[in-house]
Amino acid sequence: MGSNPPGLTWSLIEAARARIAPLIHRTPVLTSTTLDEQSGARLFFKCENFQKGGAFKARGASNAVFSLPEAQVRRGVATHSSGNHAAALARAARLRGIPAYIVMPNNTPLAKRAAAERDGAVITLCEPTLAARERAALETLDPAGEFAAGVR
Repeated sequence: MGSNPPGLTWSLIEAARARIAPLIHRTPVLTSTTLDEQSGARLFFKCENFQKGGAFKARGASNAVFSLPEAQVRRGVATHSSGNHAAALARAARLRGIPAYIVMPNNTPLAKRAAAERDGAVITLCEPTLAARERAALETLDPAGEFAAGVR
């Protein structure tokens, strides 16, 4: 196998695991004899569809929001996302008691937008291009450069 990315250590992984444990589901790993036989390999399926918010994004967003110092998150967190990350960041921010500001493309499905809004996110809509999303995040959400997390 390859080496770890620079700065990534087992102790950092363990710290993140402990930090997010009370915030997420411990999802099952399932197997399938039929698929193993068809593929000629032993396959494992990590069922993150059972995760809070329906995706693995809850893990990263929770870790990001809860690893930031209080002084840094006082004004909230901000990102641009068209779905699962938006909902995950909004949930993590709500659990931490801080605001979440999310830029979403104006063609984002209503269900994805509603998921972030249910957890209190303040949504700003923009044109559905990466450039428009980044511009809206910079102009609308963080004009003074003071938001804590610009996690994508």
